[in-house]
Amino acid sequence: MDVETLTILKGDETLRRRLALIMVLCLAMGLFVGCGQADNGATPDPADTDTSWQEIQDKGYFVMGLDDAFPPMGFRDENNEIVGFDIDMAKEAASRLGVEVKFQPISWDAKGEELNSGNIDVIWNGFTITEERQQEFLFTKPYIEDHQIIVVRPDSTINTKADLAGKEVGIQAGSSAIEAVMADAATYETIKDDLREFDTNDMALRDLAGGGLEAVVVDEVVGRYYISKHPGEYRVLEENFGLEAFGVGLRLTDKAFLAELDKALDEMKADGTAAEISKKWFGEDITKK
Repeated sequence: MDVETLTILKGDETLRRRLALIMVLCLAMGLFVGCGQADNGATPDPADTDTSWQEIQDKGYFVMGLDDAFPPMGFRDENNEIVGFDIDMAKEAASRLGVEVKFQPISWDAKGEELNSGNIDVIWNGFTITEERQQEFLFTKPYIEDHQIIVVRPDSTINTKADLAGKEVGIQAGSSAIEAVMADAATYETIKDDLREFDTNDMALRDLAGGGLEAVVVDEVVGRYYISKHPGEYRVLEENFGLEAFGVGLRLTDKAFLAELDKALDEMKADGTAAEISKKWFGEDITKK
């Protein structure tokens, strides 16, 4: 402040008081002379600290965690190659993103730990979106709708959910099928002591065919595909445990990567690529628009 300004202020008590008030407000806001420069120690915008997409670009690929015994979403063919609907979707999305995708089989029951430890970058394998999971993972927009169906042997006397009472029912450990069954409180109370968990759905279905179980609760896309490969061995009940939607799961911090992945999936739906991949594996377009 120059001498001339101070001289003017001397004769104007009101102006001096106003200036003093302005300086106090500036200091309170963490600013310096002129109130025009931001404090260098200000908290950065969280969006500016999300480097998830940049990290994927820098390494040139993302790692997809999956249960490799989950046909037709992801499984091993006769040559031990990992194939499936989600595999083809991930490859196409990666191509559009300008990176590669690597496939990492994981224990489905430990998927959260695998993701948050950095061992994988996404969970993409018929991953059902639930309210509980949304507290732990970010999800892309849904790309398929699904049901949790009940599979029995052809000669079974089980025809409804009520008939499951007291019967041994198989279910995959760590799967959304467990949550779907528990959500049906009336049915769950009658079978909770007889639920048997398996590492994979195909293990449960094989046990059912062999007589070890009375029923299996499984994702419809998986169950019907498996049944189509074993004609005459299974029957699907009309009743089910409700509608679900599949999405790709990411870490809660990876919003930048999520935005890019959603963009690629939207493009695949819009131009018909997702529909073609669906027809390859399911014989029809079951993708969610």
